[in-house]
Amino acid sequence: METVAHHHSPRLLADVGGTRASFALETAPNCIVAVWETDCAVYPTLGAALVAYLSQPATVAAGGYQARYAGIAIANPIDGDWVTMTNHHWSFSIEAVCSQFSLKSLVVVNDFKALASALPYLDAAHRHQIGGGVARAGAMIGLVGADAGLGVSGLVPAGERWIAIDSEGGHSTFAPMNEREIEILRYARRYHEHVSSERLVSGLGLALVYRALAERARITPQDLDAVQITERGLARTCPVCEETLLAFCEMLGTVAGNVALTLGAKGGIYIGGRVVPPMLEFFERSGFRARFEQKGRFSDYLAHIPTLVITEKYPTLIGMSAMLSAV
Repeated sequence: METVAHHHSPRLLADVGGTRASFALETAPNCIVAVWETDCAVYPTLGAALVAYLSQPATVAAGGYQARYAGIAIANPIDGDWVTMTNHHWSFSIEAVCSQFSLKSLVVVNDFKALASALPYLDAAHRHQIGGGVARAGAMIGLVGADAGLGVSGLVPAGERWIAIDSEGGHSTFAPMNEREIEILRYARRYHEHVSSERLVSGLGLALVYRALAERARITPQDLDAVQITERGLARTCPVCEETLLAFCEMLGTVAGNVALTLGAKGGIYIGGRVVPPMLEFFERSGFRARFEQKGRFSDYLAHIPTLVITEKYPTLIGMSAMLSAV
């Protein structure tokens, strides 16, 4: 009966990233309303951002002040009561936030663990399959997410429940698959003693790949960030930017295939994060899926595993809601 009791009042959900935070209320099972996004830099503390959220008209209308249970997904490792964010100035005590907002419980988890927890609850409209394969029911599910960095997680089926795994798989060693990638690796090794997949297959990695490919093409690179590289590559106004995106899609295919083999993820591999959705059509035409399956004797094994891009705008909030329901 415990979960029913939780739903007498709305539950407060938050997804706090390195630069942006989104807040929402869950007013009934799977009913997420009053979503509000803000730049973290606007508020000095998490508490100040929560006060601002609770005073939004939509939040007030949905009964936000009555929330006694809350869950926050945060782009950080969680260890103990005091949470300090690596990417910006917010730090807080879980206990203090509970007392400030009269919460009975506040669950704080790593954002990738929350994102993994959302996967069983995404409907067909919130995911886009790339290539073939059919998910096997009740099998391991893998997750690879390209944001600023590269995240890896997975879901282990445990009877009626799923257990999300804490992984740092994005930091495993980069594996080149062709001459172009060998040259990218050579370039990256000038700057990094250990070249992980995250160094190249991520939002931050796009700029490094772009510079490597500019040098390979004997072109002077411009000072471009991930957004600019993506825009120019998709618009086909810059051949090196376009090649950077093609290389990114193929390298992500290698990583996704490695995760599928490592986990035995016959339930599918999901692609999360903000890098892929803006280039979904390009991604579909790219070498991503061919590379995913390109594992020699195990190509047939991978051909049966579906790869799905998460297209839901706030999947981490859905995952946070699922984690609160399991408490």
